[in-house]
Amino acid sequence: MNPSKPQDEETPWSVGFCDCFSDMKTCCIACWCPCITFGQIAEIVDKGSTSCGTSGALYTLIMFIAGVPCLYSCFYRSKLREQYKLKGGGCGDCLLHCCCETCALTQEYRELRNRGFDMSIGWHANVEKNRGLAMAPVVEKGMTK
Repeated sequence: MNPSKPQDEETPWSVGFCDCFSDMKTCCIACWCPCITFGQIAEIVDKGSTSCGTSGALYTLIMFIAGVPCLYSCFYRSKLREQYKLKGGGCGDCLLHCCCETCALTQEYRELRNRGFDMSIGWHANVEKNRGLAMAPVVEKGMTK
């Protein structure tokens, strides 16, 4: 622990918001199939409590019914920032997602990847692959006879 840096101090993102074109594969997927990128991000941010498929399907449903999936995805940006103490704010999160959903999703995806997550395998496989990366949520046993 570094005594000169307070524990609650925000840290910068590992990649810039407009750096989405430096990773064209992720940028293209986030542009043409944002439900896939969002689902992968949401599964990691939720620590496996929701699957990539479930989050992606909900994102798609909101996109087709309401036309504003950015209002859903911006909340995951806030959760990601809180988990890793990244710079930013709630209103800024929604503004970034509403102005350029592709750049926001690409930045979040790359941030998690830079923190050691293999985005293609999901939360549970990441935990199995690297026990020091994160801990899976503890599931308590139900009632027994």
